[in-house]
Amino acid sequence: MVIRDTILAVFVAFAVTAVLCPAAIPILHRMKFGQQVRSDGPETHLKKQGTPTMGGIMILAGIVVSTLVFSFRYPEALKVLFLTLGFGIVGFLDDFLKIRKKQSEGLNPKQKLALQFVITAIFCVWMMMTSDAGTTMLIPFVHIPVTLPAVLFIPLLFFIVLGTDNGTNFTDGLDGLLASVTIPVAIFLAAVSVYRGWEISPVCGAVLGSLMAFLLFNAYPARVFMGDTGSLAIGGFVAGAAYMMQIPLFIPVFGFIYLIEVVSVIIQVSYFRATHGKRFFRMAPIHHHFEKCGAREPQIVAAFSVVTALLCMLSWLLL
Repeated sequence: MVIRDTILAVFVAFAVTAVLCPAAIPILHRMKFGQQVRSDGPETHLKKQGTPTMGGIMILAGIVVSTLVFSFRYPEALKVLFLTLGFGIVGFLDDFLKIRKKQSEGLNPKQKLALQFVITAIFCVWMMMTSDAGTTMLIPFVHIPVTLPAVLFIPLLFFIVLGTDNGTNFTDGLDGLLASVTIPVAIFLAAVSVYRGWEISPVCGAVLGSLMAFLLFNAYPARVFMGDTGSLAIGGFVAGAAYMMQIPLFIPVFGFIYLIEVVSVIIQVSYFRATHGKRFFRMAPIHHHFEKCGAREPQIVAAFSVVTALLCMLSWLLL
């Protein structure tokens, strides 16, 4: 039953997103919802200026419809959906303001963080009070569950959720990169949910199906970008699903690409300030560094996806 529902959720989400994308892309064109490319970015990205963005709306539509179809049997999936949709709405506001202002920044960092903080707080309270996950987390490598006191669990949750969300946001910098990296992650999370009996596998299937459909239009050369609407929503999904299954400490393993993207930015900024203008990487996030070194976008996407698939298999072994 669970496996069947998870597979059906994949197909429902795939169908919704696959139908919406061809219809929505021309509308986004006409409304001039085009990507604002960083002026200091790789020169090859200048041709992407004006490519429709906010494609995350179609991703969210597939996820929401598919998850709600099965929510009466899997109510726990609604908590993951809440964090996914909540962060997606924050991303939508950010994307909309970017387009309205015609610049590469929409919400300022304080505004974005405040909204993310409120959504995370609601998720935290909802999960701790009504789910079986509670404040327990599995420790990688040693297979030991640890139950933390709320005074430690809550700040750690905020750190991991917001860190993961920023990681997926930074990863969305090349055609098809975030979708390609997150597909094996969604498969892994769905497998863990089914195998260990957590009732969130339909939302994992919904994310998988929606991303596969979106990738048909987002793969190089992209016809549409997901924008922060999609990238922040994906971060919410990854963190929410991991917490609902007591495996947030596994995120640095199966979500290593998200982690290294954030770390590369931190290193670049810190080194730049410490050395008064020198750069540690040719450009950050790190996928742009590889571009500057001569790698083509499809090569980087393929490499990052393969690494993620291998690390998802490693994470399975660690469970």
